[in-house]
Amino acid sequence: MRPEQEDTDPGSRQSSFEKYARGSHEYPLQPLGRRHSVDSDLGHDDPLLPASVSAGSHRKCHCSRSAIVSWVKGPSHPRKYHIRPWLHDWQTAPGRLVDSYLPRKSTKVCLLLGVIAAWGAIFFSVVQSAAQGVDIAGYGNPVKVSCTASLWSDATDCGLNGDACRPFDKEAFAFRCPAGCSFAMLLEPYTVGPEDINYQSLVIGGSTDGNGSEDTGIYRADSYICPAALHAGLITDHGGGCGVLRRTGEQRDFQPVEKNGIASIGFASYFPSSFTFDRGASDEAETKCQDRRWSLFAFSVTVTALLSLVLTTPAPFYTSIFLIVYFQVALSSDPPSSPDYYEIVSIALGRFLPAAFVGYAIYYFCVRHTLTDLDAHWDKTVLWLGGCWVGALNTDTFDKIPVSRLTPHDIQQQPGAIPALILIVTLLLLIAIGQAIAFRNEGRMPKMLALYGLLVFGVLALILVPNMNLRIHHYILGLLFLPGTTLQTRPSLLYQGILVGLFINGIARWGFDSILQTPGALLEGARLGSAVPDIAAPLVLSNESISFDFGAIAADAAGISVLVNDVERFHAFKADDGFVDSFNWTRGEAGELEYFRFGYLNMSSVGGVWYEDFSRPASDTKILNPSILNLPPKAVVEQLCRQNGFDSNRLKHTSNGAEFFIKYNNVRMAEAQVQLFFHSQLKRTSHASIHVPEISPACLARHGASAYIVMECIDVDHFASDEVRARAITEVIQVKPPPGVFGSFFWRASDVDSAYVF
Repeated sequence: MRPEQEDTDPGSRQSSFEKYARGSHEYPLQPLGRRHSVDSDLGHDDPLLPASVSAGSHRKCHCSRSAIVSWVKGPSHPRKYHIRPWLHDWQTAPGRLVDSYLPRKSTKVCLLLGVIAAWGAIFFSVVQSAAQGVDIAGYGNPVKVSCTASLWSDATDCGLNGDACRPFDKEAFAFRCPAGCSFAMLLEPYTVGPEDINYQSLVIGGSTDGNGSEDTGIYRADSYICPAALHAGLITDHGGGCGVLRRTGEQRDFQPVEKNGIASIGFASYFPSSFTFDRGASDEAETKCQDRRWSLFAFSVTVTALLSLVLTTPAPFYTSIFLIVYFQVALSSDPPSSPDYYEIVSIALGRFLPAAFVGYAIYYFCVRHTLTDLDAHWDKTVLWLGGCWVGALNTDTFDKIPVSRLTPHDIQQQPGAIPALILIVTLLLLIAIGQAIAFRNEGRMPKMLALYGLLVFGVLALILVPNMNLRIHHYILGLLFLPGTTLQTRPSLLYQGILVGLFINGIARWGFDSILQTPGALLEGARLGSAVPDIAAPLVLSNESISFDFGAIAADAAGISVLVNDVERFHAFKADDGFVDSFNWTRGEAGELEYFRFGYLNMSSVGGVWYEDFSRPASDTKILNPSILNLPPKAVVEQLCRQNGFDSNRLKHTSNGAEFFIKYNNVRMAEAQVQLFFHSQLKRTSHASIHVPEISPACLARHGASAYIVMECIDVDHFASDEVRARAITEVIQVKPPPGVFGSFFWRASDVDSAYVF
């Protein structure tokens, strides 16, 4: 405070509001309303305190442009943030200890290189030893599989009858699973029989059916191998492990069951390929194949924590941390999917050089501003380094949030994605507000607004690129948000560490994926949104046979493909006249439930075939109960009545023939179809003669304009000798099926009192 000189000239006095404070003896306080104060005696009429407050004395908040610009520019005397460490001597003790024993810079550099070399020697030897594994007696070295590996990739990839995915049986091999496979899940809808599965592990079957504790259950071949091994209890989620898989060929009735924290999916029909696990060999291999990622992770965390405490300058600290974290992720914690260890090493080295160049840019423009002159090394270790490891282990941390991919399609269909996204956006908004206030206090807000305005403009420009979709990978998120962390505050230490870790994980695991991707690249096996074939009612040849006549298909399609029970069983290309051959299908076993799906084929301009979307599953459930087909017609009618709640004892005798009417998929069947259907159903068991009469006016009046086909079935052989003929009016109606089911039927008798008369 500047001292003030005594002024004896009354005329030189200013008003009572002077820039510098004076002694209290110079200003005797008087009531504000008195006119004759001490000052007035000296010729100064201004009161000590103002009698009224002028309008200009208030600083009003104006929303004018100049006021906003002035606020954005920040205070006239900006201040730079600097972390004042708690327990300063303790936080700087490791660095001072190194300085006392190694005062020369060259010696410190040699020691740092030696520590990194020692870490590398231990790390790579353990990784290579784990990759080579151990031989399992009778099966050799286990095959390394990813968490989403399966024997059966896809119906179209496996080709006609699944021949591209052979062998189906008589084969066994040892496999090795990584840790953490319980969270492996589908990211796009996958059809299993009548339902679509998404956002859960693809494990189909696995029920032991009471076959003993040694039985691990039978799994459909398109099940994920490692989650199925977890489901069977062969491996652990924390340590992974090895097992022996044995192909078991065609199996049926894959019952769902929840075991070991994984709920499997049911499939009530047959599939040509399946597998189980060899319990004895798997138990022998379990202790030999534990995943060592967590022990290596603990080793790397220990080394980086020690380096963080003793390295007091940002450049060597950042370089050593970047190097260790990158190879920990690329080779152990979250490596690329490949069964070959040396291929993984090749991928990691190929991505490291461009990642290092980007890492240098991150250091130069962001990290050095935060870490320079930082004495709080424990804060740096806990916040920056800890955050870096959290981001680098993205698969085990942020991937648990139900927002798998930042695309509108995924956000809309993934359960819990919208609430999670709202929470994430709210948290990011609060963080952004806090960082913006800090940048304003440092007087750097205009530059940051200009930078992020440019980034937002670039993102919006990318959105407008035609025929491409914007894909914000997590390494791109790190690059976008890192400039907003160039402050030396404790929150900025945490944010910056997390973002650097996200960048390292994104590059080490996935590489530099494009920010713009084609719609096909984003689908990853999902539906294209293309048109599906409009299939007419099929010709039901018998309870075991059905025929589909496709006729002329869409002009822009090259052919048609048919899946039966999720296996491609037919594909044909259209002829010059636009027609496609019909598809005849015979059920493999009487009474077996089957699901049909239809999709168009298309030809690539440079050759090759690709598949459009398939229709929803359609079932050909039993029209007649197979167990009664070997009975004579009278018994069949009695069974039909009994199945539908009618008392067969009420039936009376008459000499009329049996009449039926039928609808298929809510579409009236043609007379020829009805005739052929009943001929195949009745003649082969009772030698019935078939007659399809005209639809009578009485029938039209009785059943309305949408009268059914009425037909006569006269059992000559069975009833002729007794001159007894069966008469029954029954209708085949469609029950409410699951969405897209092609035809689910049951029989119902009409006119209870007079329908069945003998």
